[in-house]
Amino acid sequence: MPAKNSVKTYIANGFYHVYNRGVEKRNIFLDEQDYRVFLSYLKIYLSPLKETIKNTDKNINLDYEEKNSKIYRLNSLSNFFNKINLISYVLMPNHFHLELQQIGIKDIENFMRCLITKYTMYFNKRYKRVGPLFQGRYKAVSIFGKERLIDLSNYIHINPIEFLGKGQVLESYSWSSYPAYIGNHQVRWLSKEIVLSNFKNEESYRSFVMKSVGSDPPGGSDPVLPDDSVYIDTA
Repeated sequence: MPAKNSVKTYIANGFYHVYNRGVEKRNIFLDEQDYRVFLSYLKIYLSPLKETIKNTDKNINLDYEEKNSKIYRLNSLSNFFNKINLISYVLMPNHFHLELQQIGIKDIENFMRCLITKYTMYFNKRYKRVGPLFQGRYKAVSIFGKERLIDLSNYIHINPIEFLGKGQVLESYSWSSYPAYIGNHQVRWLSKEIVLSNFKNEESYRSFVMKSVGSDPPGGSDPVLPDDSVYIDTA
């Protein structure tokens, strides 16, 4: 029986809330490397392939054979640039949320299959385990209307609230698109303008999010996301 929130029919140019959690509610991110690897896979799939290959070729930390090996593997991967727009995201210890727009009617299905398979292969290899990592097929809910898109981005961005320590602010959580939304850093493979175009500026969006959690704290630290590195495993 399909999950109640599984979309049965996708539409071209449609918007979706896509999410899943670990099998048996287990954690799917055990340390910082796991978070970074998942984000690196998002970057690989959503960035122009030529750009990723060019950056790999210019990487002075790789020798000739390493560069060729990575470029070969990059060419073997599917690419979803101009097929999937990632609007917002958050990675939590045992689940993730993605706000996506697909261009073709099969793009989300293909994208999620590639992303989930690749991360599961990485995770199982690293932790010497076998079997599924996620609780069945990902869930997808259709999103209609500008207000729903904005509200979903807010819901996604406030997910980490319960994990913040005393004195920490929401933008200090590194594994969310929220720091990019408020201008702390740039993520070129994030289509945040789909939401931010409805606000006067980044600070207006920040105020909108802070009102939903009942506070308006001062700006926090500038977290570092892996926008200048690409993790490619050998699996």
